[in-house]
Amino acid sequence: MTKTAEFAFGKSLNQPPILENYNLFASDVALCEAVESNGGAWNDENAKAFGEILGKAETLELGNSANKNPPILKTHDRFGNRLDTVEYHPSYHELMRIGIENQTHSLSWTSEHAGAYVARNALAFLKQQVDEGTSCPLTMTFAVVPSLKIQPEIADEWLPRILSNEYDPRFIPASEKRGATFGMAMTEPQGGSDVRANLTRARKIGSGEYEITGRKWFCSAPMCDAFLVLAQTERGISCFLLPRFKTDGARNAFHISRLKDKLGNKSNASSEVEFHAAYAQIIGEEGRGVANIMEMVRHTRLDCAVGSAATLRRAVAESLHHCAYRSAFGKLLIKQPLMQNVLADLCLESEAATALAFRLARGFDESANDEQAKLFTRIATAIGKFWICKRAVFAASEAMEVLGGNGYVEESVLPRLYRDVPINSIWEGSGNVQCLDVLRSMQKEPQSVEALLNEIKSASGANKNFDNFICGIEKELLNVNDLEFRARRVVERLALALQASVLLKNAPNFVGDAFCNSRLTENYLSFGTLPVGTDFEKIINRSMPKTIDNG
Repeated sequence: MTKTAEFAFGKSLNQPPILENYNLFASDVALCEAVESNGGAWNDENAKAFGEILGKAETLELGNSANKNPPILKTHDRFGNRLDTVEYHPSYHELMRIGIENQTHSLSWTSEHAGAYVARNALAFLKQQVDEGTSCPLTMTFAVVPSLKIQPEIADEWLPRILSNEYDPRFIPASEKRGATFGMAMTEPQGGSDVRANLTRARKIGSGEYEITGRKWFCSAPMCDAFLVLAQTERGISCFLLPRFKTDGARNAFHISRLKDKLGNKSNASSEVEFHAAYAQIIGEEGRGVANIMEMVRHTRLDCAVGSAATLRRAVAESLHHCAYRSAFGKLLIKQPLMQNVLADLCLESEAATALAFRLARGFDESANDEQAKLFTRIATAIGKFWICKRAVFAASEAMEVLGGNGYVEESVLPRLYRDVPINSIWEGSGNVQCLDVLRSMQKEPQSVEALLNEIKSASGANKNFDNFICGIEKELLNVNDLEFRARRVVERLALALQASVLLKNAPNFVGDAFCNSRLTENYLSFGTLPVGTDFEKIINRSMPKTIDNG
């Protein structure tokens, strides 16, 4: 057999090695800088150790396996008794264990360091790149803490379980477990985001105790130990803690009707559930349910932004790695001018998403003691959630195209990333909901706009296109006519200005200027349209993941 035939039938030529055995934290310059500039670098050694674990071939394979083996619903046993359980693949449980042991759900609440949100979100950013599905219950468990604190006696009982760094998947009462996870169930078929249209009812049976009857259209991760649920009382929508087991150890009347057949997020179960006079405890006052559960929603929105930035980073890393090894038309793809333009553009999108996500996390850190930070963070989180999640969908598609046919087949991780990333744009309020929340903040808290503009304008003078863009935004904000029709345009421009401001202050000049000179001009429509004169190679090299082979 000739050498040519040997290669033709045995080993493929001109194919890149799999991107594995690299440190997801240490090889991400933009992430490391974002963590440092926002006050979370004190946890870098832990983040680096976690990044090493997650970048191993066997850990990355857990993400693949968990998504190839989706959860299975068990409504009844063979004798017809209700079970209402979901069976997950062992890889799902292993990813949950890794995430919980490394404090992706708890660090914000257990650390006394300044910058605890930033440090915790760095861990969540890393974990997200391996699997989207298991990040969902980890996020909800992290985010439920401020809502539970509204009801101190409930917080005293549940927080030690939530903040435990032991994963205990057993289906037994939470009081007997080493750690607990939380979910939420807000929406119903007839209302969706309009939760005030909910029909689920709560009947008081004792001091702070209720029975809930009704149906929820989306209940994610239904094997969690407890859920925050919205239900109607005589005083209106109220918030409740509904556990899987009652206080006497009996199973609660929590019935799983079916699992959703979703586009992505396959490793995680999302379900339709019914409550048949299920036991629950109220959180806060009757009629204050939306306000009380919004404490949880605000934090999950932060994780949506961080999660989309993370998925985008993984997609861009895969595309860069591919082009560093793949040749076409006589030279490596990464050396070809047009591909350099596309890759550098994707790198800018990824850097901007990461930079804004961690600026939002810093806002959560600072909000406890700073009213201006609280005002900024309230409006900026909706802006960031809207824009980062939207752009990640577009960018993931472009990253998949970089790999050509290889990117479209299921053996590549790109199709999974592409299917997974839209959930963050939809979950916890879709794009229109975020934009309407921004308008509501502008109208009810005009000082939040002042805080937002102060943050943006802190980078004034660094780039001419940026300064001109800010002038345009200020004029647009003065025009209150037909504002709801223009809401997406206004929020988009505010998001771009925020990203540019953060990059101009914290990233190298060649990054900030390239972002401003493309995104803040009217001719930017698709990836790969950066102007001539951009320092393509520096931008690309800065984002290149360093593996054992190329590092």
